[in-house]
Order: sequence, then C-alpha cells, then structure tokens
Amino acid sequence: MSTHSYPLGGYGPQRRTAWQRLMARDSVLWRMDWPMLLAGVALSCFGSLLVWSATRNRTDINQGDPQHFLWRHLISFLIGLLLMAATVWLGHRRLRGAVPVLYGLTVVLALLVLTPLGATINGQRAWLDFGGGLSLQPAEFIKISVILGMAMLLAARVDAGDRKHPDHRTVLQALGMAAAPIAVIMLMPDLGSAMVLVVIVLGVLLASGASNRWVIGLVLTGAGGAVLVWMMGLLDEYQINRFAAFANPALDPAGAGYNTNQARIAIGSGGLFGKGLFEGTQTTGQFVPEQQTDFIFTVAGEELGFLGGGAIIALMGVVLWRACRIARDTTELYGTVVAAGVIAWFAFQTFENIGMTLGIMPVAGLPLPFVSYGGTSMFAVWIAIGLLQSIKVQRPVSA
Repeated sequence: MSTHSYPLGGYGPQRRTAWQRLMARDSVLWRMDWPMLLAGVALSCFGSLLVWSATRNRTDINQGDPQHFLWRHLISFLIGLLLMAATVWLGHRRLRGAVPVLYGLTVVLALLVLTPLGATINGQRAWLDFGGGLSLQPAEFIKISVILGMAMLLAARVDAGDRKHPDHRTVLQALGMAAAPIAVIMLMPDLGSAMVLVVIVLGVLLASGASNRWVIGLVLTGAGGAVLVWMMGLLDEYQINRFAAFANPALDPAGAGYNTNQARIAIGSGGLFGKGLFEGTQTTGQFVPEQQTDFIFTVAGEELGFLGGGAIIALMGVVLWRACRIARDTTELYGTVVAAGVIAWFAFQTFENIGMTLGIMPVAGLPLPFVSYGGTSMFAVWIAIGLLQSIKVQRPVSA
C-alpha cells in the first residue's frame, strides 16, 4: 500500500505533472519575453497613478468620485492583459488567416464614425459613442489591422520560398490596402492617427526588404501631399492653429499655444525629483488641459521630476529594445514585419506625445502608449504586445 497521500481523491500527481508542463523550458510561460511584459505592466501602473493625480480634483468630469478615472484605467489595463493573453493563445500565425475579416471589420467601424453614430471630441470626429460613458476609437484597432494586413501580403511569397523579397506588384497591393483606412481617418479628420499609420507603413516596408525606391517615393509623396493639403485648405482651423503655435509658441499664448506653454511650465517646474505625487500645482490647479490623456507626461514631469519622466522613457525603451530583439530573431518574414510595424507605431507615438509636451513636436492628439487614459488605446497596445509575445514563443526552440 502506498504511503503517499493526495488530497481530493488522489489528484496530486496530475497536478504536479501540469505544473511541470507549465514550468518546462519549452512552455509558453517560460518562453515569453518577461522584460518587455514587466516594462509594459510598470508603464500601465505608472499611468494609473498619473491619471489619478490628474483627475482626482476634477469634479467637472469625475462625477464626484476622486477614484473614478483610476478605477476605469485599471479596468482597461486588466482587460488589456486578458486581450494580450488571448492573442498569445490564438497566435499571430492563426490570426494571419483572419486578417481579411479583421481588416474589413476595423474599416467598417471607422466608416461608422462618419455617420450619426460618430462623436466629436476636441474637434476630432474619431469616436463611436455607445452611451453610458462607453466609447470606441476605431483608429487604434486600424493600426493593428494595417500591420497584420501588410505583413500578410508582403511576406506571403517570401515565406513560401518563391521570392527573396516582395515584388513591386505585392508592394502596390499592400500600399493600396493601407491607403483605404488612412483616407477614412483623414476624413474624420484625425491627423495624429494618420501620421502614425504613415510611419507604420514606412517601417513595414523597410523591414520587408522591399526596394528602397518605394520608401523614398513614399516620403517624397507624403511631403508633397502635406503641402497640397495645406494649400487646398483641407485642414480644420484648430489643426492649422496647432501647427502655427508649434512654429511660433509666442503667437497665441492664451489660445492655440496655451496647451504647450502650460505643459512646458509644468514639466520645467518639476526639477530633478519633482514636487511629489499629488503635489503638483499646475496639475492641482488644472492649468494643463487634457492632462489625463494627451498631456499625461506633464504630470510625471511636474510631480515626479526628471527622474520620473526619465523612468517612463527608459521603460518604453525596454519595450522597444525587446521588440527589436524579437523582430531580429524570428525565422519568418511575417513575424519580422509584424514586429517592425509595432516598433514603428510605439516609437513614433511615444516621441510625438512626449515631444509635443516639450514643444519639439506639434500637438497631434495622440496618447502616450500604456500610460494615457483611454480604453481603446490601452486595448490596442496590449494586443500589440500579445502579437510580439506570440512571435517570441512560437519561433523554433533552440537546442
């Protein structure tokens, strides 16, 4: 008779076996990129504190509850983690077959923004309002579908072994697929998201091995198109004012230049160590508009100082560094292109968001990934992390 005793009817060996499978060197848990995951979690936790500080005294928007935005941000963060886990479980290769459906769905959602279902916030008709405080910004999900769609087209024949690099016809097809949602976003108009998508397209093309002539041609075409849009007066007045204030901050300090002026005052007043969490006078006095979303970095600069702001940049650097490692090490072009698209997205959006608070970039209404308040943005960035983790765990295990 065995001297071993197991609780609940002798399930101990099965439990040990499951644990051993979970901790095996070839398991998903072991092969995930933990530095990237932990850096993302730290950024989201940073964001929760900063959003709380920026909104706890805002009785005009927090419905009388100082923790209203804190709890909503934390819930979005937890949902984002679940979406990441689901993406890893499905796998980027399995999602490859669903790209046409995902692409079509996101474009339809973007088109719905142009209907009466769309909501205008800060001059941008970029949201779908479902009532009860529930809204959705389709442009965030379009970033993912464009990355997956272009990767699917550009890598198809290369991964099949038919070609070493995408041919001109394939590049044209990929560009046409990306052009449609960009055009819809420009109609909203959401210039910031359009800028991110253009950078994503360039990053994807560079990683795919397509001819450099395409990249050079796109840059020149984009520059010419920007000049044409300006000359034809297709930009809204508030967008023109933002660029004018960027070019000359003293032009309208109480109007178009107010946000950036107050942002620089807030960040500059923080010094090296900051004034302390919840102690920022610019933040408490509500001098910086949209501080929980687009200008969240000003809270870090004022209350946590140079060290706090630097920590956020360093953590984002870890995410980008690990993403570059994943893009380099994967054995298939599809995975490399997907990773490159995410890198281009995160890098440019982070630079633009922090840059506009420092006055080195124009105000474009883009959230700081992981940190800014906003459910759709949080969901999208964690799905992107899920794609990167999937590429990491599904590549062949080295001996």
